[in-house]
Amino acid sequence: MNILVMGGTRFIGPPLVARLLDQGHALTLFTRGRQPLPDGVEALTGDRSSAQGLVALEGRRFDVIIDSSGRTLADSQAVVARTGAPAHRFVYVSSAGVYADSTLFPLDEEAPTDPASRHAGKAETEDWLAGEGIPFTSFRPTYIIGPGNYNPIEAWFFDRIVHRLPVPIPGDGTTITQLGHVDDLALAMARCLEVEAATNRIYNCSGRQGVTMLGLVEAAARACGVDPATVDRRFFDTRNLDPKARKAFPLRLSHFLTSVERLERELAWSPRYDLAAALADSHQRDYALRPALAPDVSTDATLLAG
Repeated sequence: MNILVMGGTRFIGPPLVARLLDQGHALTLFTRGRQPLPDGVEALTGDRSSAQGLVALEGRRFDVIIDSSGRTLADSQAVVARTGAPAHRFVYVSSAGVYADSTLFPLDEEAPTDPASRHAGKAETEDWLAGEGIPFTSFRPTYIIGPGNYNPIEAWFFDRIVHRLPVPIPGDGTTITQLGHVDDLALAMARCLEVEAATNRIYNCSGRQGVTMLGLVEAAARACGVDPATVDRRFFDTRNLDPKARKAFPLRLSHFLTSVERLERELAWSPRYDLAAALADSHQRDYALRPALAPDVSTDATLLAG
């Protein structure tokens, strides 16, 4: 199939593009032209943040549009306005951050969404695609980790563990979160194109299991080759902090756990990486290859002050 990938050079892009090329698809990557592209793809250059920046898409038609970088409804609408609806599927990377607060876990795809969420634009995009009759598949990952991650998630923990610094842990360490590996997300996205049942479906995508914050610190230590018992763990009070804030601490401070049962059942998908393997892979193929610079931990004082 003739596929347009909006982006394709950062984090999710490389493993997804590699899979699609292996499957024999013809790929066009729309990027800002700042990163090298793999052989065998057509390059279109522009900046999707402006209407003029999308001029290279005018009049182009595609079987599939994959939008992994759109954050708002307007972002995706602007693409479709220039290319028309894809003949086969619009594949969208949404976020499990669209879900409203809940007392029932794991969250499935029918759980209520939060219109005030900072990810509300992604839920609006899903609703628009459905309302316009554009065949789509949307993925709602929780926290995705792995080589190339530009979000400070696993590296936040690695920095403190490797440099033998205190690791702030929220509350008593029993808050549950959920992480998945970027290659498993790429696998699901590529596979959905081959499964008709995935048309007009939304899928949570992450690892199967949740993990407590304390368990995450211990698993991250093992990935770094450090005895978890030697990690300086500092518990901090979360009562005066926004539970969804991700500034001083990289994860939300409330439970965050989704069901991936629909994805497993309908796409015959299963994650290749459990938590330990995902953290180890990210450390070995990314973090351990970076310069050993002292991390900026200035915001930790804010967390630990209480």
